[in-house]
Amino acid sequence: MRVVSIVGTRPQFIKVAPISWRSRDLCEHLIINTGQHYDPELSDDFFKELNIPSPVENLYSGSGNHGEQTAKILSRTEEVLLKLKPDRVLVYGDTNSTIAATLASVKLGIKTGHVEAGLRSFNRVMPEEINRIGTDHLSDLLFAPTKASLQNLVNEGLEEKSYLVGDVMVESLDYIKNKALAKKVSVSEKIFTTIHRAENTNSKERLQFVISNLAKSPVPIHLYAHPRLVRKAKEFSIELSQGSIKVFKSAGYLKTVTEILESKGVITDSGGLQKEAYLLGRPCLTVRSETEWSETIESGWNELDPNLNQISNQWWNNSREPINIKIFNGINSSTKILDILLK
Repeated sequence: MRVVSIVGTRPQFIKVAPISWRSRDLCEHLIINTGQHYDPELSDDFFKELNIPSPVENLYSGSGNHGEQTAKILSRTEEVLLKLKPDRVLVYGDTNSTIAATLASVKLGIKTGHVEAGLRSFNRVMPEEINRIGTDHLSDLLFAPTKASLQNLVNEGLEEKSYLVGDVMVESLDYIKNKALAKKVSVSEKIFTTIHRAENTNSKERLQFVISNLAKSPVPIHLYAHPRLVRKAKEFSIELSQGSIKVFKSAGYLKTVTEILESKGVITDSGGLQKEAYLLGRPCLTVRSETEWSETIESGWNELDPNLNQISNQWWNNSREPINIKIFNGINSSTKILDILLK
């Protein structure tokens, strides 16, 4: 059986890795890279670090407005699927690559599975929320990472095609964490930080507010600047390197995990980093009003702080519950997904 995974962003490269590892003895597994994150050097780093075979097709879709980018990915993905003729397609996460690949696949009559299904922020202003809902309702098989995400699918009448499989990202994180810990890792006075979502970058006033507040941190902010953040800061003539902020280029996965382990905490608007911070035992401030990963909030390791009210406090020293790795239950997620997909 031929299975095609369609990915296009760094978080999706992380999610496809365990599927790639486990599929080697089960089926023919091919990867299409839509190129939504279009830094080839950084993308190549992820594939090498996670021991993922090179994509059979690179679509180089690049950036653009949502309609433009989604249309490019849809059109180019359809062409490649017609050529590859897969029996199954897997899509991942909540990006424009996800919804475009889903549309291309299901319209061609190919059975399609959604990895990381059922996440909901309940904020339809977020483009990612629209992508999640559309993908879940179009796909044939839904692979939910947590009990909460499965319940969201049940609430939307999608129970029959939904499966609780755990979070596949846990396998990738364990793989990279072991690599990081093989080297000397020591915690220092710094906060690992990323900002990239539309609600924090699309408005000059909002982006200026976020950056000026990060600059007030009593410990250094190591800001790993997503290409979107760099582009918007340049467009708005906002200096990122100010006050406590030290700016770095976007990092590969090994570097990211190492930096988190060496930091006091994490500040981000990324969904994946909220989970990684939790599983790596680092407290997190999320620069948003809601999150798809409510489990991290309930345990006290993650705090929603859209206005960065905690930035001047030693928030990383707050008390919290012990980490419970079973929340994401991802040790055998890739095997569960492939078993269901191939039956």
